[in-house]
Amino acid sequence: MNTATPDFHLDNPVFKTVSQAARKLGVKAYVVGGYVRDCLLEKPNDDIDIVVEGSGPDLAQEVADMLKCRVSIFKRFGTAMVHPKGGAEIEFVGARKESYTPDSRKPVVECGSIYEDQLRRDFTINAMSFSLQEEDFGTLIDPFDGVSDLEKGLIRTPCNPDITYSDDPLRMIRAIRFATRLGFEIVPESFEAIKRNRGRLSILSPERVHEEINKILMTDNPSRGFLLLDKSTLLELIIPALTNLKGVETLDGRGHKDNFAHTLQVLDNVSRHSDNLWLRWAALLHDVGKASTKRYDKNLGWTFHGHEVVGASMVYEIFKYLSLPLNEKMKYVQKLVFLHLRPIALVQDVVTDSAVRRLLFDAGDLIEDLMTLCEADITSKNEKTVARHLANFKLVRKKMLEVEERDRIRNFQPPIDGALIMKTYGIPPCSEIGQIKEVIKNAILDGEIPNDYDAAYALMRKVAAEMGLKEVSEA
Repeated sequence: MNTATPDFHLDNPVFKTVSQAARKLGVKAYVVGGYVRDCLLEKPNDDIDIVVEGSGPDLAQEVADMLKCRVSIFKRFGTAMVHPKGGAEIEFVGARKESYTPDSRKPVVECGSIYEDQLRRDFTINAMSFSLQEEDFGTLIDPFDGVSDLEKGLIRTPCNPDITYSDDPLRMIRAIRFATRLGFEIVPESFEAIKRNRGRLSILSPERVHEEINKILMTDNPSRGFLLLDKSTLLELIIPALTNLKGVETLDGRGHKDNFAHTLQVLDNVSRHSDNLWLRWAALLHDVGKASTKRYDKNLGWTFHGHEVVGASMVYEIFKYLSLPLNEKMKYVQKLVFLHLRPIALVQDVVTDSAVRRLLFDAGDLIEDLMTLCEADITSKNEKTVARHLANFKLVRKKMLEVEERDRIRNFQPPIDGALIMKTYGIPPCSEIGQIKEVIKNAILDGEIPNDYDAAYALMRKVAAEMGLKEVSEA
């Protein structure tokens, strides 16, 4: 086992408290995992994990008593969480060694030493610890040369990668997530092991998979993660609809762009402007319908007519498959995928008030996110083309502000509702009511009448008379 004393400081006074409590109970305690890694990388991390050669809950209780704070004990898992006042939560667990059965990623756990605990961890950079013993407080314990891998920017498993990934296949996606987040490389033998063990993904719950995908999406450069997922052949098992976008087909000397590469560029573009996870999902899936709508026309070339409609319907299936929320978050992604062509169509034509009103009405409060997505969707290699489109988007934004201020269209409800129509004409619910409301809505959006009650009421009377409806007072 290699030990070293790096230039670092465990400034948080809670570590001294843990050291004192461990000494009192006659056990050894260590700070492990991500906190150690990020400390050496000089990155902030409030996720503190303490491993004890003994009972984690017993040490947690002693620490909580000394700090006079709350502790949560999870007897079933042999873990505990201390909640210091005004500080980050600290998790305590006993040192463990693990063994696995082929049909589950849940291990059989036994008490173990700090070395055995570090050996079971996913990567060498996460298998380091700081001693909290009084006699060597702060000493780095690095049995698998994690410091060297940190310096070289490598993702490597502490033991045979085939064993690591077969035992817990979620580690394959985690390897890609850490490589993406830290800008590291997965060593070749580990990457090849990921390919060999890809079938083990079948034992994972979709919830655990989407948690890792979400974390990849929230990195600074998420495209790298999806390129690694694709290269490792994991992506075709997780979101096969994305891998279907890969490749360029050419007919009559006319080809189309690689829609997978385009998608990842749009994702990175959005990520530079927003940390909204669901907007990033919309960027990832905005063109997902193109694979099934691709057609070749000798006059038009390659077309993807209706891919926004198909893509919006695919969002539901993808979210369901990954057990992502099928609530307003899914509907948000669906709506952005469905509308993502609308602003682009505006910049390619004359920007009319009517078109802007309809966009504001249909997008509602999502309009800013939609515009962010659409601006990110401009990925031409021709800088002049990109600059021209972005300049046109500025004109669209200006027009939206003018129309919104004047006509109050965003999220508007027509001034005339069904209840008023039924009362005025003494009729029960029927198709004529919907027809009248639709005429009024379109008249407002097209600028034929202002968005106010008097104008809408007058149009209602006109349309109803043409339908042969008579007001109750005239009967």
